[in-house]
This record gives sequence, C-alpha cells and structure tokens, in this order.
Amino acid sequence: MTDTIAAIATAIVPQQGSIGIVRLSGPQAWGIARILFDAPGRQVWESHRILYGYVRHPHTRQLVDEALLLLMQAPRSYTREDVVEFHCHGGIMVVQQVLQLCLSQGARLAQAGEFTLRAFLNGRLDLTQAESVADLVGAQSQQAAQAALAGLQGKLQAPIRRLRAQCLDILAEIEARIDFEEDLPPLDEAGVQAQIHQVAETIAALLATAARGQLLRTGLKVAIVGRPNVGKSSLLNAWSRSDRAIVTDLPGTTRDVVESQLVVGGIPVQVLDTAGIRATDDRVEQLGVERSQRAAQAADLVLLTIEAAVGWTEDDRRIYEQVRDRPLILVVNKIDQLSPEQPLPDAAGIPYRVATAALKGEGIADLEAAILHAVQADHLQAANLEVAINQRQAAALIRAQEALRQVEATIAAALPLDFWSIDLRTAIHALGEITGDEVTESVLDQIFSRFCIGK
Repeated sequence: MTDTIAAIATAIVPQQGSIGIVRLSGPQAWGIARILFDAPGRQVWESHRILYGYVRHPHTRQLVDEALLLLMQAPRSYTREDVVEFHCHGGIMVVQQVLQLCLSQGARLAQAGEFTLRAFLNGRLDLTQAESVADLVGAQSQQAAQAALAGLQGKLQAPIRRLRAQCLDILAEIEARIDFEEDLPPLDEAGVQAQIHQVAETIAALLATAARGQLLRTGLKVAIVGRPNVGKSSLLNAWSRSDRAIVTDLPGTTRDVVESQLVVGGIPVQVLDTAGIRATDDRVEQLGVERSQRAAQAADLVLLTIEAAVGWTEDDRRIYEQVRDRPLILVVNKIDQLSPEQPLPDAAGIPYRVATAALKGEGIADLEAAILHAVQADHLQAANLEVAINQRQAAALIRAQEALRQVEATIAAALPLDFWSIDLRTAIHALGEITGDEVTESVLDQIFSRFCIGK
C-alpha cells in the first residue's frame, strides 16, 4: 500500500459530539500531521505519544481547532502502517474541516472498512478477527459484544487453523504415499479415518453455534398481535418499562406499528406493538390492521394476545388462522380481572401459554422465559464454544464438512489415494477461506463493504 487514507473515525452527531477523531494511515500520515498540527513547546514527535496543540490551515495558518494528536508508527498500529489521529472537538464542522485539510495534503478518502482491510492485508488480523471488529461495532447486547471480543482475540481463528493444519498433515501423508509408495510403510487407513472423523466432529460443533451467532447479530423480531383492547400496548409498556404506546379504554387506539428495542437473555429483541386486528369501515384503522398483518408475517415470533375474562373468541380464532404458520406464544392478559372460579383460557395448537397482568407489570419474567424457550435459547447459550460463527463462515464449514464426508466415502469404497486427496484439498481450501489464508478479492470486497467508513 503506497497511498495514505483518511476518514472520520467517530460517529458525528450535530451539536452533541464531544470528541471527533480523524484518522490517517499510510506513508504520508506523519508528514501530513506535521504540516497541519502545531505542537507548542518541546513536545517530542515519537510513536505512541499524544501531543497537545492546534490544527492550522497549511497556507493561511488560520486556527481550525485546538486538539490532541495521537502518533503510532508502523508496525505498532492498527493497520501496521504509520497512523495518526486528530482528536478534535466534536460536531460536524470541525472534523469535516480537518478531514478536508488532510485530503488537500495528499491523503485519499478511505473506503468502507479500508483501515481494517489494511490490517488484514498487513497480517495484523486474520479474516475472522476482522469480521469480529464489525460485529463488535454493531453489537446490540452484552452477550453479542462478548462473542465479538472472543472472535477478535482469535478464539475462532485458533480452532480453524488447527483443523486446517490437521487436514494438511493428512494430505501430506497421502501424497507422500502417492509419490514414494515403495519407500514408505503402508498408510494407516484406520488412523487417517479417525483423524478425519475427529476434524468433522469439531466442524459440527462449530456449526452448532451458527444459529446462536445469527440471533446475537440480527436479534429477534417479535410482534404482539390480537383483537383491539386486549392490552397489547400495555404489554409493550410494561415490558419496555416505558410509555412507548398510548393506552386507553377505547378499542382501536393504536393505528400504527410501535417499536421498542429490548434485550432478553442476551439476545436483542425488536418488539412490535400492532394495531388491533378487526373488521372496520374506518380507512385509517384498516391501514393499521393491514400493517399489523404484515408485521406478524415478517416476525420471527408472534405473541397472540387474548383477554383472560373474555376467553378464546371467534375473532381470536380468525387472527390465529392468519398467523398460525409463525412461531407462536399465547399471552393471556388481564388475569387480574379473572374471577377465582374462571379457568385460564387456552387455545389448541399453540404450544406456549403465558399469563400476564400488563397494567400491574405481572408475568413479564414468565413471558421472557417462554420466548427464550421458544427460540431454544437455553440450548444456544449452553454451547461450550465462546464464539458464534456467521453465515459466511458457516457456509465454508459446511463445504469442508461435505468434502470430509466424501473422503470417508472414498476410503470406504477402497478407491485409490489420488481420489482421497481431491476432496481433502477442497476441505483445506474451505477452511482457509474462513481465516483468509485462501480468499478471493470479491470475497474481501463483500466482507469489508459492510463496514463503516473510518473503521
């Protein structure tokens, strides 16, 4: 890499950001900093120092900002290149001015994820660690952040590299027998089969974390649906501990989908409070009902809410018919209005039932437990591995797993050693794609295009 890139490395919020960082990486980074930054006194320009001073226009010497300058010399930096960071006052104008000055001195605006891409290309990170950087930035829960940190620390890289090394060792044994069969003892076929089986089992254990990884990264979308006035909005308010939705005794108050972001058992949950579903001549309410139906169909889980004292009605059954193809939990709300002799309503075909009194905040813990059980979160969280693979990594592992199964089939069919090596190479290549030991430019473009600019 011969050019120098620059970008704003912090989120910029108008009139709210306290600090804004402009980051440069490349051979001109220190030179540009010396032109733009005035460090008064006898401050020493050396790696891993922070200088205090002023950012000035290179020609007019007009003051742009009072700032700090962080210096990092290659290879002791994030990208393993010379890196400098201008720590400016936050907001929009100052950091934009500093960035433009950097660009005017020969830096190029960084592309999305280009700092991390350089870290990967320069050998500081492998591809699993680079993807973990993006996961950490986008983490929506503490558990998601912990999984990303584990990946960043190499806890996915290490087992993948071990598996690939095992496969390479097996391949070396096979190819040695192909080339020098007469000079070497016979191949221990049973031992090779045992090693391949062990690798395949480890791959299966890694694949078992894919669903957990998907939940941690994207979260769960949950829709609260039901007839008008069964307490859907009260349920959302009690669950989110806020007044997100308007609650009245009048049916049809909610006309649009109201969202709230929660975390349940370490899993990000987007909760959608929907308009009551019923037949109506009110065009605005009709639009709300249509949006409710679309939200239910797009949800990962539906909370079908009914009123305890009223019980399971024909209207409830009609709503159930519309959402029965989705994972369901029956929420029996307003149990505080149920007389002692009345049994708790039930509905055939819905496996989970939770009783709540939303206005009193009762039953929320039971609801969260039912949600975790419904998505099998107890199993997902019990995984022994500290990391959770993403979809790209899972696809590569599946290819490796299928190739190893083919090797086992080839051995069982007593085919020549040449056939063993073909599928073994496929498995090695697939494992190399995960860490980046074997990866194409198009795959790198796809991965790093999802990063923010400045990271």
